[in-house]
Amino acid sequence: MSEIVLTIDGVALVDFYGQNDANLNLIRKAFPEVKITSRGNKVKLSGDKANTQACKSKLEKMLRLLKEQDNLPGPDVLDILGGGDPQDYRVSKKENGNIIVYGRSGNPIKPKTINQKKLVETSEACDIVFAIGPAGTGKTYTAVALAVRALKNKLVKKIVLTRPAVEAGERLGFLPGDLKDKVDPYLRPLYDALDDMIPAEKLVQFMQTNVIEIAPLAFMRGRTLDNAFIILDEAQNATSVQLKMFLTRIGPSAKCIITGDLTQIDLPRNQTSGLYRSLQKLSKIEGIGSVFLTEEDVVRHRLVKAIIRAYNEMNEEDKEAREAAQRQREIKQAMSKAAKEEN
Repeated sequence: MSEIVLTIDGVALVDFYGQNDANLNLIRKAFPEVKITSRGNKVKLSGDKANTQACKSKLEKMLRLLKEQDNLPGPDVLDILGGGDPQDYRVSKKENGNIIVYGRSGNPIKPKTINQKKLVETSEACDIVFAIGPAGTGKTYTAVALAVRALKNKLVKKIVLTRPAVEAGERLGFLPGDLKDKVDPYLRPLYDALDDMIPAEKLVQFMQTNVIEIAPLAFMRGRTLDNAFIILDEAQNATSVQLKMFLTRIGPSAKCIITGDLTQIDLPRNQTSGLYRSLQKLSKIEGIGSVFLTEEDVVRHRLVKAIIRAYNEMNEEDKEAREAAQRQREIKQAMSKAAKEEN
């Protein structure tokens, strides 16, 4: 039997224990064989030596992370319990002094993960950047923040936000209203990001004067986009022809970020996404960068990360099933061929 007393200092106890001891209860659930009691800033662990030492290690990692980033949400505790270390992919408080821009309510908008920080740095170093990753990793939000910063600092004269007008596996049919009314539903995520960063009156003024322009990808043909920060969102739903058309619009004083998720392609079956091929060929060109985000960069609800992991596992299982079925077909064909030769 082993007994360990851990002192929690340098942090607010409510942040460490969680609301209604939520974080501590996650630890208790993970170590049912260890008796965990807390009194003030003392946490007492009782149990066999191996389990109490393992529990102490997790608590110390929680304390260290809380000191680094000023908060300790439940998903980070679950990551620690799962054997990961959020410090491997989160930007620490010490590193994260470089605010991208201030939001409309005065809140600082800054990268939350290492890969988001890498996206900021790559955009500063390259004129064209591919940002690839699953939903919820902050690709579009970070890109829009960089565009707003460039506009506020007068590095560009306008922001152009575009995305393919492709429905996500649905057929919405006829949409009422004028052209703007018809395309706005496809561009809503871009409006949402801008709403967070620019006061409503100023945003309306910018859009009326085309300082900020949001349009479907098809509207880019024939244009030259210069002195602009351009974002192509949901690029996995663009064909190779569309991507070539878009990329050849970029003027000499423009910056561009292309975001996409190669696991969520909504194109019709007879069309192929051009993103993977373009990424493969163009990222070798000097001045074009690429950043890959993963489920570890998810900044939405904690379950989004788990959902992405589950779907990734399903895709792997489906791939293995397809390969097994293909091997069975090949064996069957070989046996049929051998039987015919014998006859």
